[in-house]
Amino acid sequence: MAEHVIRLPDVGEGVAEAELVEWHVKVGDLVREDALLAAVMTDKATVEIPSPVEGEITWLGAKVGDVIAVGSDLLRLNVPGEDASAAPATGRRGSTAKARAEEKPTSAPAAEAPAETAERGEPAKASPEPSRQMPHRTSSARQMGFGAPRPEGSRPLASPAVRLRAREGGIDLRQVPGTGPAGRITHEDLDAIFARGPGAARPVWLQPKTGIEEIKIVGLRRKIAEKMATAHSHIPAITYVEEIDVTALDELRASLNKDKRESRPRLTLLPFLMRALVRAIEQHPVVNSLFDDAAGILHQHAGVHIGIATQTPSGLMVPVVRHAEALDLWACAAELTRLSEAAKAGTAQRDELAGSTITITSLGALGGVISTPIINHPEVAIIGVNKMSMRPQWDGTAFAARKMMNLSSSFDHRVIDGFD
Repeated sequence: MAEHVIRLPDVGEGVAEAELVEWHVKVGDLVREDALLAAVMTDKATVEIPSPVEGEITWLGAKVGDVIAVGSDLLRLNVPGEDASAAPATGRRGSTAKARAEEKPTSAPAAEAPAETAERGEPAKASPEPSRQMPHRTSSARQMGFGAPRPEGSRPLASPAVRLRAREGGIDLRQVPGTGPAGRITHEDLDAIFARGPGAARPVWLQPKTGIEEIKIVGLRRKIAEKMATAHSHIPAITYVEEIDVTALDELRASLNKDKRESRPRLTLLPFLMRALVRAIEQHPVVNSLFDDAAGILHQHAGVHIGIATQTPSGLMVPVVRHAEALDLWACAAELTRLSEAAKAGTAQRDELAGSTITITSLGALGGVISTPIINHPEVAIIGVNKMSMRPQWDGTAFAARKMMNLSSSFDHRVIDGFD
């Protein structure tokens, strides 16, 4: 056998390191050529690493969550070499197991079967008495205190008198282990519960839960955490909330959807907001900027590249609609649909998840009336869309029902004033 080392390949232009987010193999696995070995993540893009050879995994060079430099050892395999004539690759695991079984010394049996003893002319030993084989049921059950709840719908066995006493004492019989025949709950079982003090046999929905699950923050979730921490610590943000009457806008959206061609996507409010944002940036171009903290330089962009915060099964991603200023309403909707679907399916390309100059984040119908969105660093503005709801509005003579929606927008107060 010969050892083959697989190193972390170049997973993208300008990428010097990547985070290991998943192993597809473990030590001892036999892998074929092109089988998936691991998945690494960089800049919110996940890259799968295939095996260039066939062999047996002997060493893994990192744990999930570790950051690995490009070119460093990722794993090692034993591959068939010039001296690998003893067994084919597909049979190594079975041969090894057989060899280990032959080398392992056979331990003497703890007891001989009666038939084997009789064949040698020796008298068979009688089996131990049942009372010596198992402890007394009642004392063992009492030591347990109270056990796990019975399956839902299972009725505990108990006499009417025991049920009445348990009900008066606030005891859930599903939490009481029965020590009587067939698990029947007796008065002695209740005495043991009462001796433990109040709340010893609470109902199943009131039982205290003491488990703690440790969840390592890795992959996309860790990148989100790092980015949010950077934005929150670097940007002194101010959030401005505006209440907007969208009654006419929603009527226009419904009318356009009703008369649209089949080749066109269905319109939501976001394409309208994207077009409105382009118009607003013409009057206030400073909000379409990236701020370099270290150099103290504000990069004000002419092109409007709108990031759309999108919830995916892996976490929050921000696909980018580029040059929104050059797209009409339907083109905005089509590009928005394409990028959102790609992000949710995990097929979005790296350049589709970077390069935004301003971001829109929308909780849609699930959102509240106000939010305080965190700016997507190094941008200087983010627009938060809250849910639409029917509210009474004064029209000068009477209250009328109108569709209202709040926009909660956060701005970097270092470069954007309240007037903007």
